Amino acid sequence: MADKNRNARKPNRLIAFDVEGVIIPKRRYLLFEATRRLDRWKALKVIIIGFLYEVGVLSLESALKRIFMLFKGLTADDLFRLHKRIPLIPGVEEFFKELKGAGYRTALISSGLPTPFVEHLAARLNADYAFGLKLEVADKRLTGEISGDVIKPNGKALVLKRIIESDGLSPQDCVVVADDRNNLPMFPLCALKIGYNPDFLVSIKADLVFRDALSESLPHLTEETLEAPHSAISKSDLIREAIHMSGALIPLVCTYLDRYLVSLMILLVTILYTASEFIRVEGINAPLFSTVTRRAALKPELYEFVTAPILFALGIMVPLTFFPAPINYASIMILALGDGSATLFGKKLGRTVFPFNKGKRVEGSVFGFLFAFLGALLFVSPVKALAGAAVGMLVESLPTPVSDNLAVPIVSGLAMILIP
Repeated sequence: MADKNRNARKPNRLIAFDVEGVIIPKRRYLLFEATRRLDRWKALKVIIIGFLYEVGVLSLESALKRIFMLFKGLTADDLFRLHKRIPLIPGVEEFFKELKGAGYRTALISSGLPTPFVEHLAARLNADYAFGLKLEVADKRLTGEISGDVIKPNGKALVLKRIIESDGLSPQDCVVVADDRNNLPMFPLCALKIGYNPDFLVSIKADLVFRDALSESLPHLTEETLEAPHSAISKSDLIREAIHMSGALIPLVCTYLDRYLVSLMILLVTILYTASEFIRVEGINAPLFSTVTRRAALKPELYEFVTAPILFALGIMVPLTFFPAPINYASIMILALGDGSATLFGKKLGRTVFPFNKGKRVEGSVFGFLFAFLGALLFVSPVKALAGAAVGMLVESLPTPVSDNLAVPIVSGLAMILIP
């Protein structure tokens, strides 16, 4: 009887979605795509303003108003054509069909896209509500002025509250799916908070976290469970972590080649990879690099520039170049074996999430510590290996704005240096 009552409530439930990073790729944001229509100086200003927002110097409203002012004079039709070129994250359309079939109402709420653009996405996904910013246009050209609730500090929450009230819903009937801190004001309005490929703040506040396909959340939506997400390891997972663990070969290579030469070789490969990513995003295939990226990337990364390999390369080059031997090799082993195995075992066996980071599993960190310790033990004393592995896996489990690929080897290496 309880199950029947629960299913009967679902047609009255609402799921609110952020757009950038959830529906469309995070790094294919419309305004960054539109920088191609600007001169180099204005394009650089867009990047700087975006960076200042990310580090908290500028508010979202201030950053957006400054950026849109740089596009003054651009035609609205030109901007809309750019918008239509941006792909959806793979699997999104199928996911929305599943939600509609389950009786959910859906809302798209964006702070960075004009309302007509969000409505275009909503029509494509058969979503029920679409909200964005108000873009001022005169003679079919942008004036540079924008307005609307969604760009205000609590604007998205105000919009969502109006939807909830108009539909006669309560927080128990509402779910929010988001990826960054701009969406946190909506969280108190919803009983279930889902982080999708989230930043560190959303990882802390969310009830559930997913990093690959949105469809992974479907069982938790239909069965209304808060158990830790659990799924089989995919082929792309295996490829991605095999590449990660291959970093353990670097110390072996350094027994035959000078470590500075090896660092230079990694740098050259990283430069080639970076060039290949620029052209892959444009739809041009780069031999080897593009094929590997497509097979290893997460769903949200397929149509955007994938930065993880660059950060991984830096995570190897920095200790290899600047830390003394053999601590440099031990820190690389902690990154390659510890961080890599934590991801695999966490996904395969993980049942217990860290309360401070819903995207990581205790079981993964335990196995990561074991492999990190054994790898480091090949190069340093048991005490140093124990300290390095413990600190490295602690950093791996924490929600921080710095990538694990960079933080784990540097912090674990520093910890081993400090041990007498």
